[in-house]
Formats: sequence, structure tokens, C-alpha cells
Amino acid sequence: MGIIEIIFSTDFFFTSIRLMTPILFAALACMTFSKGGIAPIGTEGIMLLCALAGPVGGYFTGNVVGGVLVAMAVGVAMAFVFGYFTLILDTNPVLAGIALNTFSGGLTIFLTYYLTGNKGSTQSLNSPVVPNIDIPIIENIPVIGPIVSGHSILTYVSLLLVVLLTLFFWKTPYGVRIRAVGENEKSAASVGVNIMKYKYISLLIAGCLAGLGGAYMSMSYVSMFSRDMIAGRGWIGMAAESMGFGIPWRIAGSVFIFGMADSLAIRLQMLNLPTQLISCIPYIVTIIAISIYSWQRSRIKKKKAA
Repeated sequence: MGIIEIIFSTDFFFTSIRLMTPILFAALACMTFSKGGIAPIGTEGIMLLCALAGPVGGYFTGNVVGGVLVAMAVGVAMAFVFGYFTLILDTNPVLAGIALNTFSGGLTIFLTYYLTGNKGSTQSLNSPVVPNIDIPIIENIPVIGPIVSGHSILTYVSLLLVVLLTLFFWKTPYGVRIRAVGENEKSAASVGVNIMKYKYISLLIAGCLAGLGGAYMSMSYVSMFSRDMIAGRGWIGMAAESMGFGIPWRIAGSVFIFGMADSLAIRLQMLNLPTQLISCIPYIVTIIAISIYSWQRSRIKKKKAA
């Protein structure tokens, strides 16, 4: 099978959508942080803690919904912790984000060992997983059906959130005020907007989104938590958010490119290429994408200056 046959196949695009889902949650969380004027540096660490909280919550509550809600609650809690240090204590957000990411890596290993006696995964917990669903009628359509139908419920939730967040940030008073706070705090405050209130609303929404991304990784992408399983998806989400210029549908398009890169890396293993080269593909695409984004931004600035 040649590379053309690998790329232009329904399985390739199905896998791309599956792989883009956690990055989309991460990118939407980063977008929400940024809309509220908060640096999204801690997204990676928040998602990692949520990835552990999902299976643990599912195990103790005995159902999938409980696990997802626990993951979202942990996401909100960690977002508020990050907000407390950066907004109240005025800590440098980059340093706070690095500290949160490092803390999450160590804490998840400790908690995994404490709960299971295993430092690597939560496989022994036998927690529930989010089911996949087939879309009636669409599943029987040639080509489209095998690509669009059969994904995790959380995948469809992520796509729905692209629409809902677009409406929220551009069509509702709360969303518009959050954007105003993020773009110019002084101007927003001058017309009576409560700055801290809307920053905390931004933290609340972003924490929920990061929680969903973490839950997807450990309750849908695979059926357990494993050490450092987020594997840079929070950082890639930041890159995708920048590439999409903070607009949800553009962010979704950027995320799909990263999903295709991940899918391509998996499919190329059939061509007996060096594993080390294949594993670099998603990160090479990230570097290229960021370079293109920086070039576009510099052109825009030059035009405005002219």
C-alpha cells in the first residue's frame, strides 16, 4: 500500500477525527483562557490531572457520567488554583504554568501508586469508558458514514462546543464582556465591567473544557490513565488556538491538521519507516504551523503599520 492510498482512505480521516478530539478540547480551553486575558500555560498540567480524575471518579461513582463530571470538577479546581496565583498573588503566569505542569506530573504518579500500587497506570481499577455511538442514517452513507459515524460521545461534544462557544463569545452579554476584559481591562473597567468576575467565569469554562479533554484521553481514547499520557497535547492546543486567531471554527480547522499529522504518523508505520522519524511528525507539523502563524502575524503588523 502506497502513501497515497494510506492518506486518501476513510480510516485515515476517521482516525484523524479521533486523534484531534483531545487537542480540540485543549485548544478551546486555551481560547477561553485567552479571551479572559489569562495565559493558558497550565493547560497541559490541568488536562493531565483530569485524565487521572476521570477513571478514578468513574471507578468510585460506578458510572461514566460520574467520571466525566469528576474530571471537569478537577479541571475547574486547578484552573482556579492557577487563577489564584496569577490574579490574586500576581505570580508570573509563565512560572505558575510551568510549576502547575511539573506538579501535575509528580502528583499523578503519586496518586496512581497510592490508589493502585502501580506507578504506570490505573488499569487495575477497571473503570467505565465513554461509549462510541453510530449516527442513524449518516452511518449508511458511503464514504461519509465510515468517517463521521462511530466516534466517542465526547468527540461529538467537542464539535458541538465549537458552535456553542462561537455563539457564547460573540452573541451573549457574558461572552462579549469576557472578550472585552481580555482585550482591554482598563476600557472594560471604565464602563463598569467587573473584571475579576469575568476572569473567573473564563477560568470556570476553560477548566471544564480541559477536564473534558483529560477525560477523553483516559475514558475514550484508551480505557485507563497512564503516566504522562497527555504527551504535549496541551501545548499543541495552544499552537492551534494561535493558528486559529482565537476563532472557534478556525481553531477546529487548525486542530484537524494536527489530527491528520498524528494519523499519518500511525499509518506510516506500515511502510517500515524509522520509528524515531515517525514519532517526530506531529511535532514537526507543530513547528511548521507556528512558523506560518508567526509569518502571517508579522505581515498583518506590517500592513497595519503601513
